[in-house]
Amino acid sequence: MSFIKKHLRELRQASTYGLVVVLSVAVTLSAIGAFSTSVILAHNLRDALRQLPTSNFSLLSQTPIIEHPQDNFVVAAVKRVGAAVVRINTERTITTNFPAPFFDDPFFRRFFGEDIFPRLPKEYRQYGQGSGFIIDNDGIVLTNAHVVRGADTVMVTLKDGRTFQGAVRGIDDPSDLAVVKIEGRNLPVAPLGNSSEVQVGDWAIAVGNPLGLDNTVTLGIVSTLKRSSAQVGIPDKRLDFIQTDAAINPGNSGGPLLSERGEVIGINTAIRAEAEGIGFAIPIDTAKAIKNQLARGEKILHPYIGIRMLDLTPEIAKEINRNPNAAITVPEIRGVLVVQVMPHSPAIVAGLRRGDVIVAIDGQSVISADQLQDIVAKSSIGQELRLKVQRSDKIKQLSVYPEELQEAKSF
Repeated sequence: MSFIKKHLRELRQASTYGLVVVLSVAVTLSAIGAFSTSVILAHNLRDALRQLPTSNFSLLSQTPIIEHPQDNFVVAAVKRVGAAVVRINTERTITTNFPAPFFDDPFFRRFFGEDIFPRLPKEYRQYGQGSGFIIDNDGIVLTNAHVVRGADTVMVTLKDGRTFQGAVRGIDDPSDLAVVKIEGRNLPVAPLGNSSEVQVGDWAIAVGNPLGLDNTVTLGIVSTLKRSSAQVGIPDKRLDFIQTDAAINPGNSGGPLLSERGEVIGINTAIRAEAEGIGFAIPIDTAKAIKNQLARGEKILHPYIGIRMLDLTPEIAKEINRNPNAAITVPEIRGVLVVQVMPHSPAIVAGLRRGDVIVAIDGQSVISADQLQDIVAKSSIGQELRLKVQRSDKIKQLSVYPEELQEAKSF
């Protein structure tokens, strides 16, 4: 029996080993089959890729990787010009005479004596600050006339920290422009653009030192062009401004207004106190026309004829004539209405009167005060200008000879 049990146990072990072998072979064969299938699929995929057009791969290899640019146009413009923008600090001596109370009263003078209430001069220093920019290697700085007018001392500070004493070479009040000279080496220079190429909607970058904060940059657009100084509220100037919504604050005066290319297109000069977000700049072409004369200390001549005027249309004329308190009756036509004639002016010599309507100059029709002003500004001192004027229902021909607006200032 023991013999039979022993052989049965050996048979069970052998059958177990056999089953393991069979299962191992089956698994191995399955793996080989799967591997073969993978090889076949890979082979088929490689053949399919070979049949695709090679242009698809070249397009993928040539597609650029888009990276975020480090410098936008504002950064680039400021880098190009910023070093040439300067801070201008000025000092003025102000002297005033304050009479003592009752000084002019004869009773008090007799009672207390002539010397008891002397007129004491009071002197103090007035400090101002503005901006400017260097326009050539010789140290010529452009700024506003009102920044340096009457200054005893002018100090010019560059962005790199260098400070120079400036000499005011020339001032022109009607255009609010001035030239200051500094002596320095390796001076940065601001590139000048052409304001005649500026369009409404162009980017405008104002650079300066507003409110004592150096190297401040603001961004906006050009809101309009040829905004007359009369419309801005400064009729004593002879300018057509660039209007912008780039913030121009006190201290920005004299700094550059830049294009998106980093070229100077204007000189920041004025803000409207009652209007937020509106600033004005002198077109750089105006400055380029007279900067060399100012740098040489020469006079800038501004022809004038001596009238106050406004645009006249038939609608405005009807409104004036309907007013029972109107001092004049005007013809209901289009032209330039003379509102006032200045005493001792070329206009009064020519025979112009209040209520006259100028309709042409030298045969050229005029329909706006700005147009007439531009014609006069481009004329010469003493040049004859032939005016066609309607006075009530009559047409008159008058000749006016422009004179110099002011005694030009030079230093």
